[in-house]
Amino acid sequence: MDAAGERQAGDIVLLDTRKVCSFADYFVICSGESERQLRAIYEEVEHSLKKEGVLPVHHEGTAESGWLLLDYGEVTVHVFSSAEREFYQLDRLWGQADLVLRIQYGRLALLRGLDFCLGEKEPDFGLCRRR
Repeated sequence: MDAAGERQAGDIVLLDTRKVCSFADYFVICSGESERQLRAIYEEVEHSLKKEGVLPVHHEGTAESGWLLLDYGEVTVHVFSSAEREFYQLDRLWGQADLVLRIQYGRLALLRGLDFCLGEKEPDFGLCRRR
């Protein structure tokens, strides 16, 4: 909990892209304020899911570029600097996707959102389903 608090991602968005995208069911988009924070968010997501036995299919980007991506097949995680997020505007680009969750601040929510989509059990409210 302390580590998650120190690495708080900003403006976390979980989009259901199943109706508008053929390569992922969900996008998680979040922001960090520094290269160090971007790396920390990226590493925390990767580490937390790895502990659950979930490994990325692909990853790319660097903290220096302002955009890191973790591809888990059904879920793609985008970790942006604020400037790169504003430039690429994925939230708008995928605007026809259903907004599942938006949290302005809260690192733990990002991990819980991924657990819903990648975990063995479906959440009670049925937001994410495995193929």
